[in-house]
Order: sequence, then structure tokens, then C-alpha cells
Amino acid sequence: MKSKITLLAVFLSFAINAQIKLPRLISDGMILQRDTKVNIWGWASANENIELDFKGKKYKTTTSEEGKWFIQLPSQKAGGPFEMTLNASNTIVLKNILFGDVWLCSGQSNMELPLDRLKDKYKDEIAQSQNSNVRQFLVPDEYYFEKERTDFSSGSWVEANPVNVLQFTGVGYFFATEIYAKYKVPIGLINSALGGSPAESWINEEGIKKFPEYDQEYLKFKDGKLEKEIDANDRKVNSDWYKLLNETDPGLKEKWKNSIVSDWKTMNIPGYWADGELGNINGSVWFKKQFTLEKIKESQAKIILGRIVDADSVFVNGNFVGTTSYQYPPRIYSFNANILKEGKNEITIRVINNSGRGGFVTDKPYELIVGDKTIDLKGSWSYKLGSKMLPLPGQTFVRWKPVGLYNAMIAPLKNYALKGVLWYQGEANTKKPAEYFPLMETLINNWRTLFDQEKLPFLLVQLPNFMEPKPVPSESNWAALRQQQSKVLEIPNTGMAVAIDLGEWNDIHPLNKYDVGKRLALQARKLVYGEKKLIASGPVFKSIEKKEEQLVLSFTDLGSGLMSKGGNTLNGFAVAGPDGKFVWAKATIEGDKVIVWNNDIRNPVKVRYAWGDNPFNANLYNKENLPASPFEADLK
Repeated sequence: MKSKITLLAVFLSFAINAQIKLPRLISDGMILQRDTKVNIWGWASANENIELDFKGKKYKTTTSEEGKWFIQLPSQKAGGPFEMTLNASNTIVLKNILFGDVWLCSGQSNMELPLDRLKDKYKDEIAQSQNSNVRQFLVPDEYYFEKERTDFSSGSWVEANPVNVLQFTGVGYFFATEIYAKYKVPIGLINSALGGSPAESWINEEGIKKFPEYDQEYLKFKDGKLEKEIDANDRKVNSDWYKLLNETDPGLKEKWKNSIVSDWKTMNIPGYWADGELGNINGSVWFKKQFTLEKIKESQAKIILGRIVDADSVFVNGNFVGTTSYQYPPRIYSFNANILKEGKNEITIRVINNSGRGGFVTDKPYELIVGDKTIDLKGSWSYKLGSKMLPLPGQTFVRWKPVGLYNAMIAPLKNYALKGVLWYQGEANTKKPAEYFPLMETLINNWRTLFDQEKLPFLLVQLPNFMEPKPVPSESNWAALRQQQSKVLEIPNTGMAVAIDLGEWNDIHPLNKYDVGKRLALQARKLVYGEKKLIASGPVFKSIEKKEEQLVLSFTDLGSGLMSKGGNTLNGFAVAGPDGKFVWAKATIEGDKVIVWNNDIRNPVKVRYAWGDNPFNANLYNKENLPASPFEADLK
């Protein structure tokens, strides 16, 4: 009896292994690249006969000894939906297939950022997002060092609608809607991006050898042992820190969320408690604010608390209404208005700060909305220290190490034909800006080789303005990295969307993703879709010459002409003499040139434009309302 059971198990195992298995990408609802040969691939048992039936034609192949199979379909025009049937020892029917243009959306958090984080800003766009011709495949956030993976652990194609679109990349979605509106071609987005990731984590094992420091770091993680040790240690340190915090916080034991304010001190919000009596401490701090309401008629209310460093839990009249575990997302919590009452009400916030300066980010909205009534929450709040802690030790973030994201999030795409790549990344490389161009050159070549597309279009977003503006010309790693991003345009079939006017000084994740997507779409229309006469960029520095004590600058992408946006004064220029010390310069537009000078610099040899973390007043545009790209140049 036992031998029969064993034989049955072996037979069933063989039958299961013999069946066709498809990669996650090859699934219902997929968008395949039009106007090029298309690959369909998968796995089955060795020497298995595979038959694919598509549009009345049959395509046959046999699996290799390793059980791999591969079928190439001839070029197809845009359209659909279609069905595709695969037959072997089992049958798979793939439905709702479209042919259109497939764009890989990659980089770090500003590409990954979903519309769910932008839903208050883009309510109408989300409500009107129903479009079965715009779809996304969301690649799971994973890393792997040992080798290149051949498939993803999860993922499926979903159509744009008011529910699904909340998980779409915001930049990618607005790019897709622009392209679809123009050409009426189905657009598929492959969202493969991870917050905080540096460029080197998206380069393959062979490519990273060009960078000895990163190659050595990668080799430490390749066998997976160090990764497991670090992850286990980080989890323990993190768990122990929060456990001690919660055990020692009297606010939890005494239920300060319900308590009456008596011995609490006051602080103005927004702001950081390091600037006040508390000083620069870490741990938990509780905040309270009372407000008065008239009779409540509405069923829903919303509290907006800007951004908080690092984590928060929010209570209204002792009722929990929302929490966020890290500093970057906007705090917008909707709740049932029946917890509000006529007369006096109270908001309580428990803020946890694990390192650095804790508090409430300035220049953000802080308000309570009940129906058409808005209550301003800025101003004086009561506060009380919960538990004072030592800073949480910094984590290693193994997921950002070299090669890991390439192996897990890019390599499985290998056989999938693309129209192009959209890339929004660079913040994580600002500590070493000089190496960014060689990293990107390697990355682009890697990916073009992987996809077997020598001229694969690669469109990047230049870093936006961020951090507090400087009153005098100064050095800036963000500016230096933008210069490196401009240098990427020396690589054939690349384009760049300038975002120097789309950032927010206090938010590394600016909310305006519509204009980023729109400017990427302009680049695609000109570079990829053949609109050669389209003005897709603002002015781009071309050359410099000296005329007496002035510098004369020439530009490409003039469009209908140069202009100073917002007034007659042209701002954002600085010049330096042979000593290299930059000072603000006067500038004026003369025809298609910009003349720059400073009366105290008799021998100007260098010029910078929009050179800074946040060059907030830089205002050189063309008349198509596209901003000039920041630059640094000198006389040769």
C-alpha cells in the first residue's frame, strides 16, 4: 500500500512539474509592445511540446533539458483585447491582452510614490481615471544578491480605475494619460521602483565591477549570510527600542489621550521641539489642542496634520482616528464626525521621534475640516514629554546595497519588450555626485543589453528644488548631481525632464507629479514618437563667450524665445573670477542670448545658473513656459 502511495505521489509530482508555468508578467490583462517581435516564455518539464494559439495561428516549440521554453510572435499593431491559448499537458487561456506601448518606470520614491499619497491633490483626476487602455504591473519591492531572478514573487496587470489607480505610480500615470490622449495607443506601465535606492543597486553584477568600492560591498552580501545577520540584528534593535519606549511612556499607562490638561506646557505648532524648552531629545511627546464646535450636522470629518517627524498616533476626543509610522507621508485622516460634539472638543497626538529633530514640519497645512467649516490648528498646543530615549541606532538598509534590486526587480523583465524607460532617481546619490554619470552610463548600457534594445529610450527626471534656499551663492551636492544628470544627455537616445520649479523646500516628495509626468511625456513625444519640431524642453546651456567684462551665454531649445518668468528681472545667475569665488550676477536677455555680469568681477571666467539645493528664484524660461536646466560652465 505504501509503495502505491509513493508511486502516486511521484506521478502527481511529475504531472505538476510537466505543466506549463508562466512568469507573472505573462498573464491576463497584459499589455505587449506593439510594432516589434514579442516574446512569450515560461517553464515546463524537459522536452515538453508547447503550442501557442494566437489570432488563428499556431506557434510550436519544445522545452529545453532545463524545462525552459520560448516563443517569439511576429510584430503586431496596437489594439485588442485578444486571447492567447497555451497547450501542453495543461491548457492556459490568457484573456484581455492589448498591444500598445510598454514603459518601465523605475528609480526611487518619487517614481514609486502612488496616487494614494496624492489623492487629496488629484481628486478629479482619480475620479475620472477609468481607462482600460492604461494599465500597470506593480513589481514587488524585493532584493536578491545571489543571482538574477527569473520571475517575481507576485504581481498582476490592472486597469486604471478610481480604485486600482491609487496604487499606480503618480508620475507614470500622468505620463501615460498624456501619451494616451495624444496617440490613443494602450499604455502599459511596469512600476519597478524602490524608495531610497541609489543607482548602484540597479546595476548588474558585471557592471558593478567598474566601481571597486561597490563591487567589494556587493561581494560581502552575495551569499546571503551577512544579509540575514544584519536584518535580524536591525529587527531586534528596532523591536527592543520601541518595546522600551512603550513600557516607559506614562502617557500610555495613564491614558493621556483621555486626560484633562493641567500641568502640560505649551508650544507653537508647526515647529520642532528642539527649538524650545524640551531641547533636542528623542522618544515620545504628547500634544493636545482644544477647540469649540457648533452643532454637528455632517457625517464625515477630516484632520490634516502636514508632516510629522517621525511617527504619530492621533485621537479626537479620545477616539483613535489615524496613525503613520514614518516621517514622509502627508497626515490626512478622515473619520466619522459622530465622535465630535457641540461645544469643547480635543485633539491628542502622540509623536514618536527616533533620531534627529522631532516635531511638525513647517509650511504645511494643519487644519480640521467638518463640512464646509475649516478650523485652523496652527498656533499654541499643550505638550508633555512621554518617554525620553537614546536615538535609535541607524539601520544598514541591506535592500539598497549594490546589485540587489537589479537581480530581483529588473532581471525578471529580461524578455519583455519595452517602448522605453522612465527614471526618477538621484536623491540617494547626492553624497557623491561626481560618480553619478559613470553609474548611470553603466546602468543604461546594462539595461539596453538586458532587453536586447541597443537604442532603448531612457528618459530621466532631473532633481527638483529642495531644502532651505541659501542667501548667497554656495556649493551644493544637489546642484552638482543635477549637472551630472545633464551630462547623461550625452548618451544617445536619452531625454530629461527639468523639475527645478516643481519641488517643495520642506518635502523630498513634492506633490506635483502631474507636471513631472507631462514634461516626461513631452520628451517622449519628441524623442520616441517622432514629433521632431516639438518644444519639449526649456532652454539648455550651449556655449559661453566673453565680451569685455561680461559673459555671453547661448542656449538650445529656445522655443518661441527666452523670457524671465514672473517679472522683468532675470534671477539665479552667479559668476566667478579666476579665484573661483561665486557672487550673484546681474543678467539680461538680449535676443537669443543671456548676458551676465557683476561690476566687481572684472575678469569673469565661470558662470552658474540655478546652482543650489533650492534655487527658488531662478526664472529663466522659454515662452512655452518650460524652465531652463541648471548648469555650471567656464571659459575654456
